[in-house]
Amino acid sequence: MPPVPPFHLAFPVRDLSEARRFYGELLGCAEGRSSPDWVDFNFFGHQLVAHLAPGECGHRSTSEVDGHQVPVRHFGAVLPMKDWEALAARLGTEGMHFEIEPQIRFKGQVGEQATMFFLDPSGNALEFKAFADISQLFAK
Repeated sequence: MPPVPPFHLAFPVRDLSEARRFYGELLGCAEGRSSPDWVDFNFFGHQLVAHLAPGECGHRSTSEVDGHQVPVRHFGAVLPMKDWEALAARLGTEGMHFEIEPQIRFKGQVGEQATMFFLDPSGNALEFKAFADISQLFAK
């Protein structure tokens, strides 16, 4: 696979201090530029910008995927399997409430993947995935 250019995602949070603790301390995302109304994070090589906008927070709709109700509005990262396993273990140790527990989705099928869903303190849904075979990422 060719190198992937970094993406940029801006999203709402209710409190920048909470966002700094969650994304910076818990997920290990280095902080970049900031202002009183927003903060940049290095989200696994991508630019994530938390904007102070409490009225815009949370997720509202779900969609059925492989027997689970998945938050429609979500973001995350595809990690190497070893990193995904370490993150799942660390979040479990930290007492994270998972919307969808760490598991293997589409087991034995095209696109088999490890996945987990959880919410940040502002109610934004995150999904982290991993593939034993990364060529399955876009497989039909």
